[in-house]
Amino acid sequence: MIEPLTTETPSGSCCSAPMTPDQAEELSVVFKALADPVRLRIASIVACCPAGEVCVGEIAAEFELTGPTISHHLRKLREAGILASERRANEVYYFVRPERIEHLMGPLAGMRSTARTPSRC
Repeated sequence: MIEPLTTETPSGSCCSAPMTPDQAEELSVVFKALADPVRLRIASIVACCPAGEVCVGEIAAEFELTGPTISHHLRKLREAGILASERRANEVYYFVRPERIEHLMGPLAGMRSTARTPSRC
């Protein structure tokens, strides 16, 4: 049986147990969504916007892609829980879901370790 790592991480927390199958599945969905360069760039554009949200027209203007292709990528990012959207009149605005990103980072943070030498489980 794999024993939990007890080395303190830089953030002060400790890895209490390996990632569960459900956590791994949930993270893999996000990684699959972000593995596409267009989607990664879209997420970056939205996350870096000083207003905290970007309308779909502004996102589309950054790419030489058709509207349906941009919509497809935005849908994949919404399905993965990375982005959320809100319709206002004739425009749709996208924003990052920080609580979702924080929730997903938890299992990854447990993988950090100050240990630099191989050890046994």
